[in-house]
Amino acid sequence: MNYLSVEQLSKSFGAKKVFEGLNFGIEKGEKVGLIARNGTGKSTLLECLTGQDSPDSGIITYRNGITLGYLAQKQVFDQELTILETIFAGDSEQMEAIRKYELAVLDGHQDDRFFNALNEMERTQAWNYESQAKEIIHKLGLDDLKLKVGLLSGGQQKRLGLALELLKEPDVLILDEPTNHLDMQMTEWLEEWLNVSNATLLMVTHDRFFLDNVCDTILELEDGELYRHKGNYTYYLEKKQDREENQATVVGKAKSAMRKELEWIRRQPKARGTKAKYRVAAFDDLKETASKRLDQDELTLEINIPRMGSKVVELHKVHKGYGDKKLIQDFNYIFLRKEKIGVLGPNGSGKTTLLDLIINKSQPDRGKIVVGDTVVFGYFTQKGIIYKEGQRVIDTVKDVAEIIPLAKGQKITAGQLLERFLFSKDMHYNLVASLSGGEQRRLHLLRVLMNNPNFLILDEPTNDLDIFTLQILEEYLVDFPGVVLIVSHDRHFMDKMVDHCFVFEDNTIIRDFPGNYSQYRTAKALEEKEEKKIKAAKAASPLLKEESQKEKQKLTYAERMEFDKLEAEIVTLEEKIKNLSDEISTSNDAGKLATLTKGITDAQALLEKQTARWMCLAEFSS
Repeated sequence: MNYLSVEQLSKSFGAKKVFEGLNFGIEKGEKVGLIARNGTGKSTLLECLTGQDSPDSGIITYRNGITLGYLAQKQVFDQELTILETIFAGDSEQMEAIRKYELAVLDGHQDDRFFNALNEMERTQAWNYESQAKEIIHKLGLDDLKLKVGLLSGGQQKRLGLALELLKEPDVLILDEPTNHLDMQMTEWLEEWLNVSNATLLMVTHDRFFLDNVCDTILELEDGELYRHKGNYTYYLEKKQDREENQATVVGKAKSAMRKELEWIRRQPKARGTKAKYRVAAFDDLKETASKRLDQDELTLEINIPRMGSKVVELHKVHKGYGDKKLIQDFNYIFLRKEKIGVLGPNGSGKTTLLDLIINKSQPDRGKIVVGDTVVFGYFTQKGIIYKEGQRVIDTVKDVAEIIPLAKGQKITAGQLLERFLFSKDMHYNLVASLSGGEQRRLHLLRVLMNNPNFLILDEPTNDLDIFTLQILEEYLVDFPGVVLIVSHDRHFMDKMVDHCFVFEDNTIIRDFPGNYSQYRTAKALEEKEEKKIKAAKAASPLLKEESQKEKQKLTYAERMEFDKLEAEIVTLEEKIKNLSDEISTSNDAGKLATLTKGITDAQALLEKQTARWMCLAEFSS
């Protein structure tokens, strides 16, 4: 049963065709991910489907009685209302009862007003809605209900918009980049929520883990064609590979046939009017097929990187807080060349503060930060590119330099660099403001790399970038000869990029974890499991742990053999993960990439298991 049907949908902006003749349907309960390159009309399509914009032609049909929820990239709220007033808006008795009850709770006085509000909650049976709302806004980090919307950041307003759409429980839920501005814990919670929800889902997201874990159908918009794959993101990669191989075969045959047809066309007398029309027409069709490019234009990253000296960046006993809130305490670290470090922690924990300290944008309350003489920072910020009103694309590049040095002593002009970053010549004089969110992010990346940094700091680099650009960026970063420091909620990106992680945990102490995000989550889960066991044991017998430690002084012979075996296995697994990672960085085969990625995931899971067991035995190995 189709909840949504689209027939011959087309949309243009001036001479630019965004999409043309699109046909697709979404069935009840289906969870669909839409992927395409930046600037190809993903957000425009969602706006057409939700009535925010009108197509030039075509038919959009929803099943009768269907309710619709839509999360746009940018949210529009009454800035004077509080979170409470926004969440519990509406004229129903139920909404009125919830508003009065929440205000009474926030005031903290159990007076007549409180008890009257309590009675109204009972009478209108508003408890279920209120409870669900509280859970959602808490999970999305919006606990201060008295805070005015106008005081919220753009990311917080996006999360408020998401909360409102989830609370509607619509039949069809359309989401545009729902994981932007969510930390990893929020993203994982949203995954769980959507997986148990009965809502029919259509979403645009760059988050590959999210696509894999939530979606059962992938729609790919490429060259004006819409391809449908019944399966998750991994399945889509496999089928895309098959499609491209088939296309290569078709194009190869067409080129061979075209050569023969071309010879025939050229042999015919120019003045002869009896040339077989069907063959001429067939030749034209053949020419179109043969001239198809198998590969899209690809982003080319070849910026010159200055050599880095032995001293990079050193942090000595760094402390930082704002008012009464302490974010960083007694942090020491010496950066080394070629390190790739991820920064993990919930929103507001101090991740961006750490980045600002390193680049001297902010000063520590105590401690010292020393930066090497040869270090050149490149800071890709969440805020994106800063440009003047009315500024054109090429001018933003020329503001940095008109001639840009590349690797191996080569030089190119600002216009040529733009083309390498997938900005065609007809886009150079477009207003920056007219670019899509993803295109602006790509332009921002270009500007950062133009300064030839050898210490890259990336604060949420994956927001609004399409999957294809992300893959190119990942390939570039794998071979980047300098330091890379990344803050990102994108689990796939973090797993692929980082060697170890700075983790902001609850105590303002930054933990240096020797692994990527998935490895950290596995280790953290094991730690939490062990902590529960210890607490349970202590509750049962306060002396249990002490006695067991007294009894257990050394390993048995079997445990010693196991311990030695584990050491060898851990080394083998680490080498396997490294080799698979090297293969990923050099492979362009989508099917192989999917297999390699699964291989790394499996190996990492086993590594964490074996490491945990080794650590347990190591306690008694001396």
